[in-house]
This record gives sequence, C-alpha cells and structure tokens, in this order.
Amino acid sequence: MAHTYGYARVSTTAQNLDAQIDALTGPGGVDERDVVVEKASGAREDRPELARVLGGLREGDTLVVTKLDRLGRSAAHVARLVRDLDERAVTLRSLSETLDTSSAAGRLMVHVLAAVAQMEADLARERTLDGLAAARARGRVGGRPTVMTPDRIDTARVALAGGQSRAAVARAIGVSRDTLYRHLADLENVAAPLGIGKAVPVRPPLP
Repeated sequence: MAHTYGYARVSTTAQNLDAQIDALTGPGGVDERDVVVEKASGAREDRPELARVLGGLREGDTLVVTKLDRLGRSAAHVARLVRDLDERAVTLRSLSETLDTSSAAGRLMVHVLAAVAQMEADLARERTLDGLAAARARGRVGGRPTVMTPDRIDTARVALAGGQSRAAVARAIGVSRDTLYRHLADLENVAAPLGIGKAVPVRPPLP
C-alpha cells in the first residue's frame, strides 16, 4: 500500500522544526509519526535521516517537504534527487513551490529544474575557464599563493648556508618542513661568500 512520508530539516540544533512539522501535518497532510526530522546543514553530504527516508520509499509512495531546499545542497543536487524519485515512481510534493510530480505540470517542473541546474553548472565551469585563461594571459597560474615569499626564501638560504638544520629553518620562518622541502631547489643555490659552515642566525622575515 502506498504511503506518505514527510521530511523536515533545519541547519543547526538552535533552530526549531515546529513550523515545518506543523505545515507537513496540517489538514490532509502527513501523519506526524511518518515525519522524519533532521538537524544538519544543507551543505553536508552525510545526512543519515534523509538517506533513510529516501532508501525506504517504494513505488507509489509520496515524499512531502515544505521547500525543495530542505532536500539538497544545490540546485543540481535537488534536480538529480527529484529526477531519481520520478524514475522510481515516487511522488514528490513541495508545499512552498506547489510542486507535485504526480501531475503533468509537476513532471514538467522536474525537467525545468534539471535544465536550470545544468545551466548553472555550465556557467560556473565557463567562468572558471575564463578566469584561468585570463590569469595565464597575465603570467599567473591557478592555485593558492605560496607561503614561501622572497623574504622567507632569502632567510632560509642564509640559514641553511650557515649550517642550520632544515627543521630549525622551517620553524624559524614559520612554514612546515614539507613546504621548505618543496622549495629546496630554490634554496640550494647558496653563494660561497655566505660562509658555509659558519652558523648564521635565523631571523624571521619582515611582515
């Protein structure tokens, strides 16, 4: 026998679920015993209560939410989830968007959501590629800026030439040993006048 379930979610434990539960269980709505509640950020992938209710849905069942954003992390994620439910012959109803996939208009909305989500993904990818191309044209490459500034490299070069250990140099200039090791090729070209073998004090780089 087909069954109707509700899903309510808030992002933090400080928020209250009462308004969503009242909307879901109003006249002609979901039995309160069949409302699954969750307190978790929409950005999280591990939402066990949502996974549980989705896994338990069968052909002919209905899932009711107050808003579509209760379900997903993004438009693309919601579109995939809605399309998956439609393919499983599970009806989705969203009270705020008046979406009901048991109707022709509701099923059309599924395709509209998927198209919008794909357009958002394409635009984001296009902006990323344009940004990388512009950066390359200016002689820059993508990625985080290195913490090994010219001041730090100069200080490390002097300290290593003076016989300081790599670990001590890394601590002194405020970087990890892994970061220092990645720049060893820059640091090994130490000029003889620096006095290899004679300890050189390590001074942190100027801010």
